[in-house]
Amino acid sequence: MAQLSVNINKIATLRNSRGGNVPNLLKVTTDLQSFGAQGITVHPRPDQRHIRYSDAFALPKVLTTEFNIEGNPIPEFIDLVTQIKPDQVTLVPDAQDAITSNAGWDTVKHKDFLVEVISEFKNQGIRTSIFVDPVGKMVKGAEKTRTDRIELYTEAYAQNFMINPEKAVFPYTQAAMVANDLGIGINAGHDLNLRNIAFFSQNIPNLLEVSIGHALVSESLYLGFENVIPMYLQRLS
Repeated sequence: MAQLSVNINKIATLRNSRGGNVPNLLKVTTDLQSFGAQGITVHPRPDQRHIRYSDAFALPKVLTTEFNIEGNPIPEFIDLVTQIKPDQVTLVPDAQDAITSNAGWDTVKHKDFLVEVISEFKNQGIRTSIFVDPVGKMVKGAEKTRTDRIELYTEAYAQNFMINPEKAVFPYTQAAMVANDLGIGINAGHDLNLRNIAFFSQNIPNLLEVSIGHALVSESLYLGFENVIPMYLQRLS
């Protein structure tokens, strides 16, 4: 069964919109774990418009599950991760002004850079993952960086799922098979939701983890976190 890591960026966005500390990020994190979340993901960006670096430092105080920090490995991010030493770091090639992640790494073009960054994190005992598009060449390039895992960028799957689910998932299944052959672990994330997650997980061999934030928080406005978390776990089982 793939593990469910909940991205809490949107909780921080809501808090920041009014200032103060409502909703309380640490309390929400504690509750999410009690409702069944198997991990917590944060994606701090340089402008700290949602998750702040101070949040990333505070969260380990309440974490009882896996901690995944994702982001573009600029010097400030690398310093943050090496100080905190989360369970996993996911490298995402975001532009500094990106609204949300919108592409995977070119693991061939950026091989040398990724090798250097991944080596530093692995020397700190941190599991590494690289955000990639579902392209065999990029998966093979990721293997050459010595990353532990890849995270498949699933926006294209989510956009096309309602049109033709089999066609939408096909490149992801193929990419997963390449990763399996190379011995790389497989994570996935971006626009996965209650409607499309079960079909995706059923068609990705050896899927280890999904990271879900925007959809999960949006669905919880209607259904509540206490109900939504078990719904995801049921679909992933």
